[in-house]
Amino acid sequence: MTTGRYSEHDHEHYERPRRRTRPRTKERPTYDDAVDGVVVTVDRGRFTLLVDGHVVSAVKARPLGRKGVVVGDRVRVVGDTSGDTGTLARIVEVSERTTVLRRTADDDDPVERVVVANADQLVVVTALADPEPRPRLIDRALVAAYDAGMAPLLCLTKSDLADPETLLVTYRSLGVPWVVTRRDGDLDPLREALRGRTSVMVGHSGVGKSTLVNALVPGADREIGRVNAVTGRGRHTSTSAYMLALPGGAGWIIDTPGIRSFGLAHVDPVQLIGAFPDLDALTDACPRGCTHGGDEPECGLDEAVAEGRTDPDRVDSFRRLLAARSEPAY
Repeated sequence: MTTGRYSEHDHEHYERPRRRTRPRTKERPTYDDAVDGVVVTVDRGRFTLLVDGHVVSAVKARPLGRKGVVVGDRVRVVGDTSGDTGTLARIVEVSERTTVLRRTADDDDPVERVVVANADQLVVVTALADPEPRPRLIDRALVAAYDAGMAPLLCLTKSDLADPETLLVTYRSLGVPWVVTRRDGDLDPLREALRGRTSVMVGHSGVGKSTLVNALVPGADREIGRVNAVTGRGRHTSTSAYMLALPGGAGWIIDTPGIRSFGLAHVDPVQLIGAFPDLDALTDACPRGCTHGGDEPECGLDEAVAEGRTDPDRVDSFRRLLAARSEPAY
């Protein structure tokens, strides 16, 4: 007898095995055998780590999903961590980050790009000439540093070509520390500023970042670019961020590719003043929603300047940084 399309003797009639019959468990691997490492560079899905003082190649474990892993991340690793040729370990955990330096490609780009993690100082490297300084890019890098909770440092290179005071006068009122270098000059002031810290070096191409890195870390062999005589811009030499240990355990530096824009779409301009506690204390009487910009009515900063309670140059410099958030990124 047949019922419907098939008879009871047809194999299609029989009940098929149910899918997902394996009992699910909430237990997850403990990775008790995992070891600690730090990510020193990333290249097309492969990660180079330092584990117990030696270099290890690794990939990201599938359970991490879409979680990003960037230079500076402190990770837990399983598998072959010998570092021998042909071996590959797996990153299974990423520790909580203390700082995150972000930027967007443009100000209307909704995608944040994490540059590095767990650094505590942002070194903004700019040449005083050849190529000419780009104050707008410097301002944007400073805003990103304050947003990330990192200490900023200006590193002015090629002082044998131009007077540093011309640029320093713009940033002195902000209280940003600086060091000045020149070709074949003494780098001890810079070494002292880097000592005991994890510092990220950023700047547009041709300003001398790779030259500094090679001088600070003998054997680093970072490729040095040249400035185009027609455009006045440098050629990209570093293609990815790379973390290097300073000699004698004096700290870490992270060399980054040259940048031509520093998008700040991720930065809330209202929060920027929190990086300046002395100015923040003057805004208690500001109207609700005040951004503390120069066109805000009844801003507490204007009142403080009028009463002589703060340095007007410092307020102007802060507002310049604030305006950098809405100006073109280039």
